[in-house]
Amino acid sequence: MPYAQLDQIAVHLPERIETNAELAREFPRWDIPLIEEKTGIRQRHIAAENETSSDLAVAAAEKLFSEHGIDRGSIDFLMLCTQTPDYPLPTTSCLIQDRLGLSTGCGAFDFNLGCSGYVYGMAMADGLIQSGAARRILFITAETYSKYIDAEDRSLRTIFGDAAAATLITAAETPSMWGFKFGSDGSGGDMLLVGDGGTRVAEDAIQPRHRKRWKSRLYMDGPSLIEFTVEAIPRLVEEILAENGLSDGEIGKYLMHQATWKMLDQLRERMGVSPDRLPIELSDVGNTVSCTLPILIDQMRNRGGLDPKSVNMLVGFGVGLSWAGCLWKDQANG
Repeated sequence: MPYAQLDQIAVHLPERIETNAELAREFPRWDIPLIEEKTGIRQRHIAAENETSSDLAVAAAEKLFSEHGIDRGSIDFLMLCTQTPDYPLPTTSCLIQDRLGLSTGCGAFDFNLGCSGYVYGMAMADGLIQSGAARRILFITAETYSKYIDAEDRSLRTIFGDAAAATLITAAETPSMWGFKFGSDGSGGDMLLVGDGGTRVAEDAIQPRHRKRWKSRLYMDGPSLIEFTVEAIPRLVEEILAENGLSDGEIGKYLMHQATWKMLDQLRERMGVSPDRLPIELSDVGNTVSCTLPILIDQMRNRGGLDPKSVNMLVGFGVGLSWAGCLWKDQANG
């Protein structure tokens, strides 16, 4: 039976870089040093006004093809995870299929799952490959949250960056991803949301959990999200370890969604994990939503930070509320 293998990754970041120094000049009353201390973010890449998620996605995929000598004709399935699609319809992945010149025999779909989306996507790719429906999957994450954020929104503008990452998932003889476990709790949908743009009429729409302080279309209740994360994620980790007969000491790296430094540091403390085993690498890109995990994996690979013999854990969590984790060996990088 074939199994999914997480192969090569290419990351594309928008050209424009927004630094904390620029924000300090624009908004002198913002306590930028304190914000940076809490978020761990020094700068973010921001999509241009006419630049969309599909533009970033296509650039990441073209980079993947060119840098790794991948024949685009070999791709038999395209998956796109985004919460900022170009249109409500048509499906953005189909537009990307056409722009990339992929075969019309290539399957394509979008899914909207934000910060847990990379792990969910890996599980779906594994299912497609194990079923025999696909053998070479192009899995793209692409986000332009900046489109939802008002320029004066101190809480969001200092955190979220735009990005795309293209991952090649191939069929392999031995499993390198296993132990998938998921969770969802829609009662927390009011913690992080964009309440307009869908078909729900305004008077019936989900309301933000607390008073909305800024004009952004995007609303986030940061303290409630941290509270949810530090309770749900250590429990998820324990369940994955127990169900797969592993102990904490047998895990090489805990690769987690890069939300903010404060949130991840609290997870380190709650789990009793050293900084080298739960890396935080978001200072130059910010929170890029579904792109944080592939960016983190790419960064770790580039500096030799992943041992192909070690069992790692991938964990995503956030908007939905939704969370997911799995075990992973980086066999493609061995």
